[in-house]
Amino acid sequence: QVQLVESGGGLVQPGGSLRLSCAASGSIFSIYAMAWYRQAPGKQRELVAQITSGDTTNYRNSVKGRFTISRDNGKNTVYLQMNSLKPEDTAVYYCTAIVRSTGDIRDYWGQGTQVTVSS
Repeated sequence: QVQLVESGGGLVQPGGSLRLSCAASGSIFSIYAMAWYRQAPGKQRELVAQITSGDTTNYRNSVKGRFTISRDNGKNTVYLQMNSLKPEDTAVYYCTAIVRSTGDIRDYWGQGTQVTVSS
């Protein structure tokens, strides 16, 4: 069994910064791509950023230049540095990872962490 636990969310003023972390634990042989999604009230979940095992990154247009995704393979952890935050970034942020565990390869999701950008 594999668990993903996010941390680092909270309330921040417009223009501020937050750093989200997501640590994977359990029966992990290897982790492939990792990503952050978000879901605002009344909206569909959307991809924010993703990073491959080779550190290739991809971002949705609205966060390019403001958000940075990174990973620490030794700690099985993915990060999302969010700068110049805007009210429209308010959402629950979820991390996901494609993990090779005992017997299979599948995606796992964290429980989500709330990010609120408001003055």
